[in-house]
Amino acid sequence: MAAKRLSMRKIKEVLRLGGQGLSDREISQSLKIGRATVRRYRVRAEAAGLSWPLAPELTESELEARLFPPVPPAGTPRPLPDWKHIHEELRRPGVTLQLLWLEYREAHPGGYQYSQFCELYSRWRGTLDPVLRQEHKAGEKVFVDYGGQTVPVVDPGTGEIREAQLFVGVLGASNFTFAEATWTQSLPDWTGSHVRMFEYFGGVPELVVPDNLASGVSRACRYDPDVNPSYQELATHYGTAVLPTRRAKPRDKAKAEAGVLLAARWILAPLRNHTFFGLAELNEEIARCLETLNDRPFQKLKGSRRTLFETVERPILRSLPESRYEFAEWRKARANIDYHIAVDKHFYSVPYQLVRKQVDVRLTASTVEAFHDGRRVAAHPRSHQPGRFTTDPGHRPKAHQKHLEWTPSRILRWASKTGPYTQALVGRIMEAKPHPEQGYRACLGLLRLGERYSPERLEAACRRALTIGGISYRSVQSILSNGLDRVPLNDDEQTVLELPQEHENVRGADYYTTSPWN
Repeated sequence: MAAKRLSMRKIKEVLRLGGQGLSDREISQSLKIGRATVRRYRVRAEAAGLSWPLAPELTESELEARLFPPVPPAGTPRPLPDWKHIHEELRRPGVTLQLLWLEYREAHPGGYQYSQFCELYSRWRGTLDPVLRQEHKAGEKVFVDYGGQTVPVVDPGTGEIREAQLFVGVLGASNFTFAEATWTQSLPDWTGSHVRMFEYFGGVPELVVPDNLASGVSRACRYDPDVNPSYQELATHYGTAVLPTRRAKPRDKAKAEAGVLLAARWILAPLRNHTFFGLAELNEEIARCLETLNDRPFQKLKGSRRTLFETVERPILRSLPESRYEFAEWRKARANIDYHIAVDKHFYSVPYQLVRKQVDVRLTASTVEAFHDGRRVAAHPRSHQPGRFTTDPGHRPKAHQKHLEWTPSRILRWASKTGPYTQALVGRIMEAKPHPEQGYRACLGLLRLGERYSPERLEAACRRALTIGGISYRSVQSILSNGLDRVPLNDDEQTVLELPQEHENVRGADYYTTSPWN
C-alpha cells in the first residue's frame, strides 16, 4: 500500500528546513513526521533538480508534478542500470548508491525510484561470489594473512625438507593480490613481506588489516589490540595504520581468507608436483603464478584484478616513502650501576643519570638505540662481541658530581669487609679494564658470592684465584663450586702469594681514593 502523501505546505517546509542545514532527524522532530519520510522527499527533490529557495514562479501543481512524475504505463519497460558499472563505481571514494541513482535518473527520467533501484542492486550483488560482493573503498584496506598450507623445500646438500610459509595480501577494492614464501612467520619475515608487498603495489593503502597473528599483535583484544612495536614502527614509516581483526569474527578477515583460498587454488595447486631446492626458486614460480591470477578475467564483472587495480585503486594509494623500512626489534633493558645496558651479552652505555632505570631498546642490523620517556638517549654501532663494552664518554659522570652512588673506592671498601684478598682481587679486576666502572658488574657479582658461600670461603677462594692468576669472577665461582677454596695451598703457591705491596704497574687502593671517578 502506497504511503500517504504529505500536504504541499509540509513538503515545502521539509525543503525549507533542509535548505537551512537541518538534518533529517531535526526536521523529523520539528514537523512530527517520520525521518524516513523526510529522507524520501529530500531525495525526490534532488532527483528533480530542486533546491531551496524554490523559484518564485513555481506553482504547487508544478512542484507536485516534478516531485511525483507520472508512473510509466504497465508493461512499459524501464531501462535497467549497468549493475557492473554501479558496483565498480561504488569502490571509488565518496561515491554512494544515492549519487549513482541520481545520475541514473538524470539519464532516464522514467527509470526506477530510489527504493526499487536499491532493491534491484541488492539482488544483483547477491549473485556475485562472496569475495567480489564485499564493497571496500579504493585505497582503503589491504588484508594480510598466512596460508594454512605450507610448501616443502628440499636442501640440495642434505636432502632435508623444510616447510616454507605462504604470505598473502589482498587489496580490498580491486582484490589485487600479492603472495610470497618465507621460511617462518616470525617478526622479521612478517615485516619484510609487508615491505615487498607495498613495493609490488607501488603504493600504500590507508589501513592494513591482519589477523591476530602473534608477530603483528602482541596482545589480542577485541576492542584494543596491542600492536607489536616493530610492526607499529613499520606502519608509521609507510604512513598507514594497523587495524587487527577481532577474535572469532570471520567476516572481519573474509577478504584475506578468500585471498588465501585463491592463492592455494591458483598458485600452490599448480606447483604441487614441483620440487623446489631453495626459497628464491620457489618465489620465482609463485611470482609467475601470481601474474596469471591477477590477469585472470572476472566471471561476473568486467576486466580482471589487474585492470580494476590500475584504473580504480592504484591512483588512490599513498606514495611509497623515499627509503625502505629497515627492520628494527624492540626490547626493554635496565641500566646497571655502571650505566650500561646488556644487549645480546654486549654492554652499551646510557647517560649515568639513568642508573637502575628501564629503557626501551631499538635494535637494527647496524645500530643500538636506547629511549627513555619517549626520547632517544643513546645510540651506538651494534657489536656482536659478547662481554665487551661500547661506551660513549659523554655518558660518564663528571668528577665534581659527588652524588654518584657507586665509585671504585666504595666497592674496594665493601670488599675489604670480606678480607684483604677479596679487596686485592676486586682492585685487580677494575684495573684490568680501560675504565674502572666496566668492572663493576664482575666485582658486585664476586661480592654476592659471599652471601651464597659465606665471607670466609669467598676470602679463601680469592686468595687461591690471586695465586693461580685467575683474575675474574668466573675463576672464583669455579673455585667455590668445586670446593677448591678448602684445599690447602702448598709451599710453592704460598711463595707466589707474597707479592710486593707497591709496584709501579699496580694502582692499588690509594689510586681509587684520589681518582676523579670518586
